[in-house]
Amino acid sequence: MIEPTLASLFPTSEEIPERYRWTADDTGLSLLVDGEVRRFGGDRQTIHSAVAVRGAEGALAALPLGPAALAGEAEGLAAVEAAARAWANGRGEWPRASTATRIACCRDWLARVEALRERVALALMWEVGKPWKDALVEVDRTVEYVRATLDTLAEMERSAAAPVLAGGFAARVRRAPLGVALCLGPYNYAINEVFTLVVPALLMGNPVVIKTPRYGVLANALLAPSLAASFPRGVVNLVTGSGPSLVGPMMASGRVDVLAFIGSARTAAILERQHPHPYRLRRVLGMGAKNPAIVLADADLERAAAEIVAGALTFNGQRCTAIKHVLVDRRVAEPLVERLAARVAALGVGMPWQEGVTVTPLPDPAHPAYLAGLVEDAVGRGARVVNRGGGESAGSLVRPAVVYPVVREARLFVEEQFGPIVPVSTFDTPEEAVGIVERSEFGQQVALFGRAPELVGPLLDHLANLVCRVNLDTQCRRGPDVYPFTGRKDSAVGTLSISDALRVFSLRSLVATTEAQAARLTELGATSCFLAPPPD
Repeated sequence: MIEPTLASLFPTSEEIPERYRWTADDTGLSLLVDGEVRRFGGDRQTIHSAVAVRGAEGALAALPLGPAALAGEAEGLAAVEAAARAWANGRGEWPRASTATRIACCRDWLARVEALRERVALALMWEVGKPWKDALVEVDRTVEYVRATLDTLAEMERSAAAPVLAGGFAARVRRAPLGVALCLGPYNYAINEVFTLVVPALLMGNPVVIKTPRYGVLANALLAPSLAASFPRGVVNLVTGSGPSLVGPMMASGRVDVLAFIGSARTAAILERQHPHPYRLRRVLGMGAKNPAIVLADADLERAAAEIVAGALTFNGQRCTAIKHVLVDRRVAEPLVERLAARVAALGVGMPWQEGVTVTPLPDPAHPAYLAGLVEDAVGRGARVVNRGGGESAGSLVRPAVVYPVVREARLFVEEQFGPIVPVSTFDTPEEAVGIVERSEFGQQVALFGRAPELVGPLLDHLANLVCRVNLDTQCRRGPDVYPFTGRKDSAVGTLSISDALRVFSLRSLVATTEAQAARLTELGATSCFLAPPPD
């Protein structure tokens, strides 16, 4: 059987199934500022799909999806000023609203989002290259996350309803908002990871400004009218454009109280330095990761290979939680690599609407060349590409590569590839593998494969102090969303999960009186939102 070339996997315009076609429009020009959705009339750029189309001569051309606004300093400052007015130094309607009111607004928004489910998923598929079923899952998971967050907040409020009695005093302790939250999510989960920041921030009373990811503009812009309809004026603002042009002035204004950012540590450091009052800035940061899989000599190699391939190559490895480096005991390296190569060869490569496809086009047109450079560097230092055709590319499509053995001097050993490359390195002792984790700039997760309790137990103890999640005989991942999601070193600041996110976007505050006057804390609930009874 002759395998098709990668270029031939791209469709002609006529070969795109009718159901999945995208009709270009001006959705990407939508800005939401101060309660109004308007079409931006200034500079713009064309949004191109991750999917290219084949022309008559077989040449590949990026498929245009429509224009995107290149909003600049004026629009960014207008958005942050609108949020600042909604905050009004804590006197605004939203920060003083009851929990029940905020929950009702979010429920109204959810109903609108569900009506847009397939359109938003289609936008994700075309712009980011996410497989169709995964795009639907992303929208559904976001809705489920919001519902669970609403339920968790209501339960938190009920738990905090009773006065706290201590030392002759009575107090009602609740969580209060922080101020204006600037939310910047990543393109790989352009809806889910944006709104897992935005919704907890809103529910705790913080007005927000959303700067859309560089890819995923359309999916977010589609939601702008629903946000305007469900929340009070200025509470949610959404802008699109170049990060330096938009975000830099917003940070420099000093109006941002919370920076919620998912991206690189380098960019996070730049944004922090731009704020004139860094000690007033609360940071919620999800940054890089180079999550390793450590495979011990007694590991179940079939299970390890299955989990590693799924963990490394789901959505092309474009996940911060992806397994990005395989560390294997030298004694079992060859049989593991053989299993990895076989499983990678069996992965479906093609267009995101096709059934059974795992590897799809990448949204960043510059990334295939970057990945090729990483592989070339590793091969130049003695590694080889184990699977046939690994690392080949055509346009935005890259065939996954298992690269072995990757030495310490190779860029692939330390750089986060964020793509379909599986670097494999060997170790002679478990302590050597742990030492690699110790020296890494990152500290998010590790996957550990092994059987002997006398070896695995002590390793778990050590690794739990180096990363924030140890996955035993399974791949790295974020969920379930009730689990804390964070990292050490350059991987994260703050913790995200359903309950942790509500805490990270708020601060404990209290009203106290003498124990003899404890009844007043209940009586004043009729006129004070802070002291109001919890939602039913």
